[in-house]
Amino acid sequence: MLNIDIPGRAPVEIDHVVLDYNGTIAVDGALLPGVAERIEKLREFVSVTVLTADTYGTVRAQCEPLGIAVQTFSQAGAALCKESIVRGMDGGILCIGNGFNDIQMFDAAALRVAVLEREGLCPALLSHADVLVSSPLDALDLLLKPNRLRATLRS
Repeated sequence: MLNIDIPGRAPVEIDHVVLDYNGTIAVDGALLPGVAERIEKLREFVSVTVLTADTYGTVRAQCEPLGIAVQTFSQAGAALCKESIVRGMDGGILCIGNGFNDIQMFDAAALRVAVLEREGLCPALLSHADVLVSSPLDALDLLLKPNRLRATLRS
């Protein structure tokens, strides 16, 4: 578990990090460089789950060697599937995503990080996010270097 004290806010406990795959930690179905190493470090403190409709059919080959949970579902109804999975988790959840189908998942999480990577970002997701970053490495580093998160979210 990660405990993050944010000045002017209640402390946040993160037990789970939930990641969207394509457009967030992967581009064109391939995990981005540096993501695997950061996930391995995060696994020392929290559980990590990838939720995806797996557009390219690559998520298991890319993520299972990392020892993280991977849940796939059909492309139709992806938003509801993601939300249902997140709501079924116990403890504090931080979600990282970029798409329209991440909105409901974000609303179910304690903290939400939107990523603007090469595949773009759905503008509607921004109003549901706590933080916007330009890469998944920056998103994961918010947890590995929590002073960055504190500085961004303090009141």
